Amino acid sequence: MKRIILGFIVPFVAFSGAAFAQMSTVVPGEYIVKVRNSSTGVNQQGVRSRLAQRVTMKGAYSRLGMYHVSVRSLSTASQEVEDLKQDPDIEYVEPNYIWSAGQTSYSEYASQGYALQTLVTNNWVSTNSTSYSQFSNTVVNNTAVTGAWSLSTSLSTNSNKVIVAVVDSGLDRTHPVFKAYKSDGTGGSGALWVNTAEANGTPGYDDDGNGFVDDINGWNFVANSPNVNDDNNHGTHVSGIVVGAGLNIFQRPLPESKIVIMPVKSLAADGTGTTATAIKAIDYAVNNGAQVINNSWGGSNFSKALLDSLTAAYNNGILIVNAAGNYNSNNDSLPMYPANYDLPSVISVASVGSSDVRSSFSNYGKNTVHIASPGESILSTVPGGGYNYMSGTSMASPFVAGVAALALREEPQLTGYQIKQKLFANVDVIAGLANYVSTSGRIDSAKLITAVQASHGETASQPSYVYSASRYPASADSAGGATGCGLVTTAINGGPGAGGANPTAGVVFGLMMIPMAVWFVLRQRAMANDPRNKRRHDRFKMQSSIKVMVGDRELVGSMNSISQGGLSFNTDQALEKGGIITMRIQSPDGHEVIEVQGQVVWSEANQAYGVQFANAKQGTLAMIQQWTANLVKS
Repeated sequence: MKRIILGFIVPFVAFSGAAFAQMSTVVPGEYIVKVRNSSTGVNQQGVRSRLAQRVTMKGAYSRLGMYHVSVRSLSTASQEVEDLKQDPDIEYVEPNYIWSAGQTSYSEYASQGYALQTLVTNNWVSTNSTSYSQFSNTVVNNTAVTGAWSLSTSLSTNSNKVIVAVVDSGLDRTHPVFKAYKSDGTGGSGALWVNTAEANGTPGYDDDGNGFVDDINGWNFVANSPNVNDDNNHGTHVSGIVVGAGLNIFQRPLPESKIVIMPVKSLAADGTGTTATAIKAIDYAVNNGAQVINNSWGGSNFSKALLDSLTAAYNNGILIVNAAGNYNSNNDSLPMYPANYDLPSVISVASVGSSDVRSSFSNYGKNTVHIASPGESILSTVPGGGYNYMSGTSMASPFVAGVAALALREEPQLTGYQIKQKLFANVDVIAGLANYVSTSGRIDSAKLITAVQASHGETASQPSYVYSASRYPASADSAGGATGCGLVTTAINGGPGAGGANPTAGVVFGLMMIPMAVWFVLRQRAMANDPRNKRRHDRFKMQSSIKVMVGDRELVGSMNSISQGGLSFNTDQALEKGGIITMRIQSPDGHEVIEVQGQVVWSEANQAYGVQFANAKQGTLAMIQQWTANLVKS
């Protein structure tokens, strides 16, 4: 049998233009602690006092009963966390996960125009709404978005503007599209949410009593300030797509928008954020009137804290729209969050191009990804007052959020769950999407508006939601209540020697330990006298059967060992060298997952495959160290 060594390597190297959730890891030493509901008799203030004696308090989310904490020493982190879990008043403790936004491409020009596009460089900007007609054979017409505009009730008849919270990297509030609307045509579309109490209040004072001072246009949870300026481009681009679902953002003068964007900054300049910033951003959106939340970011780690914050949004009738991911992988077997949460008002969105073919980068899932939307070469707003092209499910998701907001404006009493059901019932069914999304369809804006208008006077309703750990992977239960098989997944992208013309196609490996993985802690003894066998890292045995999915073939192998340098397993099958491998690896207790990547190499001397180890981030190494800190070395 050939020996394959899969090494740990971070940062994530994107699949030839496929970068969504670039790296799902954690902030070392930081955790989210959830206190049991006060209805159970728990004194939350008393629990907080006890927490403050054990760990450093970094933030509190009183409405959710959660606390953001950090341990005082990484060397004792495992024990401190275990002590917290033993507290009967604490429901769960989970790492402060890192989440990422991404786009598959970012360029000023593209060979084709898709949704929302008017080629500014070709002077196709029109002074009226006909500019979209330049693209008679594009997704703009496929989605019937201009038809939806004509069907949508005018602002003079219905002055209600739907608030869409864009949880992302912020917004360029000075962009012409988001400037205040002026009837003389000298302003913008008025698509920026304004907290009137703060705008008309006293500077430096929390005029509306929501806990945030001078939050006139939202809040920055990265810097904890009212400055929501976009330092990444992603948030402004996403916001422009939301607004563009309801009007021609290239028209001059701009018409008044029927949708307003509440920018809630949870992602830093590098496009990453944490569970702590995400749940604060979502909580802000829920408590300040958002009716739709768009999440064009995600990762592979299940977070109960993030689910709880979105559950609060659901309980307030909010529609939650999520990008499915850009791994070209199946979310049914390799879940991405928050897209894979099973809340009744969650929508997971895949990407299609102008021919309604699933984008090569787009994640899919016949059960867990719901609908397709334009996501290739989308021209939208970017900081500095201009426009640019991006591609990704990050672009597909806000189109759905914007169309849903336009529909919700017609019958604002409806819940997000009801809008979701009407949206799903009115897709354009595309035969080629049948195995990729649960509705087998792509969004149709005009059909949705028509269906919602036909339900005039319908009473608000939605089913109750009760969390069940059994609906998620065993690793999902941060409280340790669930058990099950461990999960390791690997994806190989074509590289040198791999062949194939499509650099983003890749080979997806799903490695399922069968039966339940049994972790042993016996370190392999190094052959001290042979320098070739000296190890840089202690190694521990992890014995388990595994299944390896290579395309439609199922291979069987056996897991051997794990260390900070990598893991190894045996299989009769060879891997193509030069490919890129991504692994999602569970901790021994099943509570945490890290994601690492590297390039397949072949060692002629050792007659073994491996993955190039280089530039591993400290956060990943710290997690592995924590996993093995209390294990006995042999």
